[in-house]
Amino acid sequence: MADPRGFLKAGRQLPTRRPVDVRIQDWREVYEEFPDSTLRTQAARCMDCGIPFCHNGCPLGNLIPEWNDLTRRGDWHAAIERLHATNNFPEFTGRLCPAPCETACVLGINQDPVTIKQVEVSIIDRAWESGWVTPQPPERLSGKTVAVVGSGPAGLAAAQQLARAGHTVAVYERADRIGGLLRYGIPEFKMEKHHLDRRLAQMEAEGVKFRTGIEIGKDLSADDLRRRYDAVLIAAGSTIGRDLPVPGRELSGVYQAMEYLPLANRVQEGDLEDSPIHAGGKHVVVIGGGDTGADCLGTAIRQGAASITQLEILPTPPSHRPTTQPWPTYPMVFRVSSAHEEGGDRVYAVSTKRFLGEGGTLTGLEIVDVEWVEGRPVEVAGSERVLPADIVTLAMGFVGPEADAFVDQMGLERDARGNLVRTDDYATGVAGVYVAGDAGRGQSLIVWAIAEGRAAAAAIDEHLMGETNLPKPLRASARPVTA
Repeated sequence: MADPRGFLKAGRQLPTRRPVDVRIQDWREVYEEFPDSTLRTQAARCMDCGIPFCHNGCPLGNLIPEWNDLTRRGDWHAAIERLHATNNFPEFTGRLCPAPCETACVLGINQDPVTIKQVEVSIIDRAWESGWVTPQPPERLSGKTVAVVGSGPAGLAAAQQLARAGHTVAVYERADRIGGLLRYGIPEFKMEKHHLDRRLAQMEAEGVKFRTGIEIGKDLSADDLRRRYDAVLIAAGSTIGRDLPVPGRELSGVYQAMEYLPLANRVQEGDLEDSPIHAGGKHVVVIGGGDTGADCLGTAIRQGAASITQLEILPTPPSHRPTTQPWPTYPMVFRVSSAHEEGGDRVYAVSTKRFLGEGGTLTGLEIVDVEWVEGRPVEVAGSERVLPADIVTLAMGFVGPEADAFVDQMGLERDARGNLVRTDDYATGVAGVYVAGDAGRGQSLIVWAIAEGRAAAAAIDEHLMGETNLPKPLRASARPVTA
């Protein structure tokens, strides 16, 4: 069992970030190595609760107390086996997930929670270094074929599960490389792409076929896709960025975040010498205070922006969990990401009234302070002011999957939010067609995408074979723990 006094012996400790003046000179991940002795001490803080609420915080059903205790004992091989039992890609989640498991940690009721995320990423990194992550091809093939449309975390998780179950799987991606948002959108300073590349190599060795540069509905019709395959999984993500339809939106210099960020990724891939949307020496304004906004901030800093201001319409969050968001929910609190640590100004409770420009080019934007009255923002009279801006990135979230041709060709339905309609078993109204990830759920976290991909794979396997041994961590209607 776990050390019953572990949490009394040590406080929470996180890895050190590289010095700001050093890390902004490159695109490498920001964290320094975390010593094994310190990691094992942190894992020992896990109380092995009778009811581990960290399981409720994480939709994957991760066996967190088990691999925490195995880490404490130094049994790294057993730890990766327990970690991989519920999560195909812990190297992704350990770097990119905001860790709702930690906010649901029982220890977090009255003190700092266990450093679950750091233990997770340390286990998988050690496993890769030790050569323990190897291909797991099926012993025999089923003779069934599955097409996966989209290569983000949901599509990749489903593809790997289905291939290991013996099905012949092809993943279709309209971009020139596999990975979806993991490839184009997530900056390298949050996750270097070699983590993605080596996982894709494993999947190829397991039999997964990757088809890049193919847009379903254009390059290959939906009817042809359905004729070629026994089942189809739509995992195209929620890719329409929320827009800001105020005067001046048409000016050159106003971009969606996903117009800006992928170009920086392409520079690191060697496709471009420099980004066509480059912040060097320019005044940058990021509209949106979430993770995508922080990604824009960190990218602009590394490009040498003259100034960066990040705007958020909501008021400044509290520094501690508010009473309206009790444990074990994921609270809205003030967080400082590595990008925020590197520079820029954060301005809360402001709204953008209009973009300003000359000759069709952005020069600034007019903002106004707001007060929240009965859940609605109300402008504060006389608080209008102008921020100089050469580049504005809109990072206000995503509102659903694109209206791709294949959606209409397949006759798929959309709900009131624009997401693709599916049953609790991820099936659409079209026989043999399933939906997983943000395309059906709406914008969500990487852990939810992987969990849905795994669950949809189980549903498809059962559809094809009449039964399944694949795990199904959640139903499509499942939602995060809320107050």
